[in-house]
Amino acid sequence: MVDVERFRILLEEERERKLALLPALRQDITSVNAARQDSNVDDEHDPEGATIAFELSQASALLEKSAAVLAEIEAALARIAGGSYGYCQICGGPIAEGRLEARPWTPYCIEHSAGKA
Repeated sequence: MVDVERFRILLEEERERKLALLPALRQDITSVNAARQDSNVDDEHDPEGATIAFELSQASALLEKSAAVLAEIEAALARIAGGSYGYCQICGGPIAEGRLEARPWTPYCIEHSAGKA
């Protein structure tokens, strides 16, 4: 039997980290966009343009991934509240505790996780 309370605490802590990270990532994107506009950079021909484009792409990807994980965390907390946490949403079987330790927000057992990360 999975220690649901322990995972609830882990999920809430991770949610707080993500909630703190998202505004910082949004600010990074805003700053990079401002630098891009202020510098009148031609990304294709200016050596600095590639750096700015890379920074913007990286910050955007981090923001997207963090927001997606936050949604997964919220869904996991809802499963805890509903009593279905720790059980695969496909087969209904238990999710191995080791898998939950690695990805406490996962809704899938290892067998059904292929292609779902």
